[in-house]
Amino acid sequence: MFRKILVAYNGTVDSRSALDEAIRLAPDAAVEVHLAGVVHYPSAYLLAGEYVPEVALADEREHMETDLKDAHAFLAGKGLNVIDHLVVGEPVDVITKLVDQLGIDLLILGHPRSKSFALRWWRGSVDAVLIERVRCSILIAADTTSARK
Repeated sequence: MFRKILVAYNGTVDSRSALDEAIRLAPDAAVEVHLAGVVHYPSAYLLAGEYVPEVALADEREHMETDLKDAHAFLAGKGLNVIDHLVVGEPVDVITKLVDQLGIDLLILGHPRSKSFALRWWRGSVDAVLIERVRCSILIAADTTSARK
């Protein structure tokens, strides 16, 4: 049984599937469910020297805060012990750091079905890079409703 689960959440259908998996795998409040919302500022624009308005950056953070609050309420409503983490940075870096700092046993990620797994792997998707970096079990959750169509 997993004692500490980290769910990477960004408000997409795929990450909502990760919430469903957390509910399934955390049978009671004895399991800590850590919910990570990552605010990823557009570093490509910043590196290119382009100006990114502060309003756009604040909007991104506000949007993630709202998504995280909604996800927290959903999980807490199922009786789970939920701890939120709103972090800023590159998703792979900050999720890896949280896994290490918190002693996470299981990382749950949403998995988009819009592209093949091999295509995402070769292009260096967040999922593929995280698999190489984290030192815990990983569950890739998929939206099963879209697979049935």
